[in-house]
Amino acid sequence: MNEMTQVNDKITAFREATGVPGYLIGVYHGGRRTVLAQGTANLATGAPMRDDTGFLFGSITKVMTTMLVLQQVDRGLLDLDAPVVRYLPEFRLTTPGADRILIRHLVTHTSGIDADLYFPVAEGPGALETYVDGLGRQCGALFEPGTLISYSNGGMMIAGRLLEAVTGLPYHELLEREMFQGVGMHGSATSARQAILRSTAIGHFADPATGRVRPTGMFMLPDTWAPAGGTPIGTIDDLLALGRTHLGGSVAPSGTRVLSTEATALMRTVSHDMGTPNVPPVGMGWLLTPYGGTTVLSMSGASPGGVAVLAVAPELDLVVAAYGNDPRALALHDELLPWLVRQLSANPEPPVPPLAPAQADLARYAGTYRSDQLRVDVRVVDGGLEEHLTYEPADAVQEQVFTGFVGGPFEVPPLRYEPVGDGLFAPAGLPLDTLDGYARQLLVSYHGDGDDGPTHRCAGGRMTRRVTTTTL
Repeated sequence: MNEMTQVNDKITAFREATGVPGYLIGVYHGGRRTVLAQGTANLATGAPMRDDTGFLFGSITKVMTTMLVLQQVDRGLLDLDAPVVRYLPEFRLTTPGADRILIRHLVTHTSGIDADLYFPVAEGPGALETYVDGLGRQCGALFEPGTLISYSNGGMMIAGRLLEAVTGLPYHELLEREMFQGVGMHGSATSARQAILRSTAIGHFADPATGRVRPTGMFMLPDTWAPAGGTPIGTIDDLLALGRTHLGGSVAPSGTRVLSTEATALMRTVSHDMGTPNVPPVGMGWLLTPYGGTTVLSMSGASPGGVAVLAVAPELDLVVAAYGNDPRALALHDELLPWLVRQLSANPEPPVPPLAPAQADLARYAGTYRSDQLRVDVRVVDGGLEEHLTYEPADAVQEQVFTGFVGGPFEVPPLRYEPVGDGLFAPAGLPLDTLDGYARQLLVSYHGDGDDGPTHRCAGGRMTRRVTTTTL
């Protein structure tokens, strides 16, 4: 692909400008596979980034967890429209309504489970039981199941424990047997003990004051987060094999059928769409992200100091998988994926509605919004909205894991937003024509109709619930 020479140049320019240590990208198109590797996999050792270097998949694991759920649906062990408690009677939340959460809600990010920052620590085969037990004592709900979309780590962890309950197998064993072996992900593993035996990248963080890049102090999240993406590790070729399985209607490159055609169709069919540009429609497991006139099945995956992405564009016969071992590499993902789609598309220009400045009654949005351990205070300032985000850890263990994941104390300066539509706001000063694809998640939207204004705020695909109203 001639495009890959330009991709290599873009990676070089980005790394020189930012200091991101290393980057990997693989592209499969029209029967051809190309992998590019640049830089360093681990600044502590100086190990180079190689074509076969492993890395944490992060939330790309959610695609595989969904596939495991649909396999059990294919086999008659699960009913998507059954309540979770039919198979997992111990599932509880601190607020009423857990019995109304259906299995389909878990894999479409519509469960409303408020557990995005809940990090219990447990390892081994009983880790997910520990997660479910603690969830019932510490976490509630953000909204009624099936009414809104909020990117849900908690839903995927419950799905993982559900899989254990109906198969009798630990989640990691099921993942290795049904996904890694079934798809042909031969470089994949589920533990650091396995990863240490091969070339493996670690994450890095840049000091916001000096720009100096340092290795992460925490390689991976605990086993309690495995189904949402805490532990699986693999290579670019592994992710390309997973993407090609979806290009092939869930027939892996080896010829093994992994899912039924009906289950494959469910994954790429819109199950919920809030009709707002900062939240892409969801299928099952996949986000159905518009890039210009092309819908891309996509999922990104953060890990401590790293970020991966997997994107499949069936109409272009295209799979893109990438990883950067510094969170700032997400900006490079956001540059390369739309560029590749435009290069290969016969109709690259959007029908994505353009954004434009708008008028709004700002006072109705002001107030305090909350989710698990996160507080957002919204104020009216100088003709726009100003947000103050505060992390309020539930205990020392939660704080230790979360700050290890983000590389230090969670400190976000006040953020300013300007109205660009009904209940829709863009970061002040950001050119609106740059907000396409994943970048549209920088927008903030408001939802629901309460007595004093909206009931929910959505940023980065995640909901917070309004708890107070203020006009300050």
